Amino acid sequence: MDFEQTPEQVHLRKTVREFAEAELAPHVLEWDEGQIFPREAIRKLAALGYLGSIFPEELGGAGLGYIEYQIIVEELARIDPAVSLIVAAHTSLCTNHIYSAGDEEQRRRYVPRLASGEWLGSWSLTESEAGSDAAGTRTQATRDGECWVLNGSKTFTTNAHEADVCVAMAVTDRAASQHGISAFIIDKGTPGFRLGRKENKLGMRASPTGEVIFESCRLPDPQLLGRVGEGFVDSLKVLDGGRISIAALSVGTAQGAYEIALRYSQQRRQFGRPISEFQAIQFKLADMAAEIDAARLLTLRAAAMKDQGRRVTKESAIAKLYASEAAVRVCDQAVQILGGYGFIKEYRVEKFYRDVKLCTIGEGTSEIQRLVIARQLLKS
Repeated sequence: MDFEQTPEQVHLRKTVREFAEAELAPHVLEWDEGQIFPREAIRKLAALGYLGSIFPEELGGAGLGYIEYQIIVEELARIDPAVSLIVAAHTSLCTNHIYSAGDEEQRRRYVPRLASGEWLGSWSLTESEAGSDAAGTRTQATRDGECWVLNGSKTFTTNAHEADVCVAMAVTDRAASQHGISAFIIDKGTPGFRLGRKENKLGMRASPTGEVIFESCRLPDPQLLGRVGEGFVDSLKVLDGGRISIAALSVGTAQGAYEIALRYSQQRRQFGRPISEFQAIQFKLADMAAEIDAARLLTLRAAAMKDQGRRVTKESAIAKLYASEAAVRVCDQAVQILGGYGFIKEYRVEKFYRDVKLCTIGEGTSEIQRLVIARQLLKS
């Protein structure tokens, strides 16, 4: 593998970093404390093409690969993980499910509007009784003439209260278990489709998470996404790519916390010298830097394989598992290096510390990643 970035990738990283520092950094605390959706920032990200990064130009996308997508997600997370999460859920879950499983008409109708940022997307798989056991989905879709009628609810839907389009999974044949779940595209304003509670969260507070509810929600046949009964199978494929984005988000979050801790250690003086001169702090910084590098390289491997069209079930799970857990450790150590100031919002490592925990939970917990990895290992 060539670890050198192309000039285009170097320029992309510089551009996203400059955008994040200018457009996100001044508002991070305000958005977090007020749970404010950063609408104007998302609009500007859309204008730069970052909401459609991995989709072809003929469908309104930027025509980039997963390596470039990794760079975008990472650099946004370095400043505000919540904004990065909004972009990731929109791109690699909702839009990518439509792009990868949809027919030509669905692609033409939805992908250009989503890729351009005209519409924002959400993706609903989890339910109150179907989290890690997504095959235990209770939301049901029954056939009624030329329509499907959805009844049920979904929890923990990122972008739920801001999305124009939702992709949701529902049972169409309970006896078929995993092959009895189908995916549907639901437009905002569809009768019988409404929003439930918006969650009040520990972290990622500028990224809205909430319930979506279906009450006799009638959807015509063209809203069925993919083949009947294959929605869950398609979701697993979507998650392979989605986990690359969560790994990148983890890396960016860790990088942001590490940089603050590094600067602080060089400025904070105790016993007549900067604390960076003490071996205890040096060891922490060394461990943090090593873990970030390892996480970034694992994520790069998965992204490069994805760009080559190879299956990345194991590699994306490894990247997500390691990067998310390493990021938690890095953010923990960043708070420790800052000491009392690490507990103060002004220094922002406390926000990275709160935000990062979601990375070990969303799109498959660490425990589920270990199961995925083990199953892939035992197949070989």
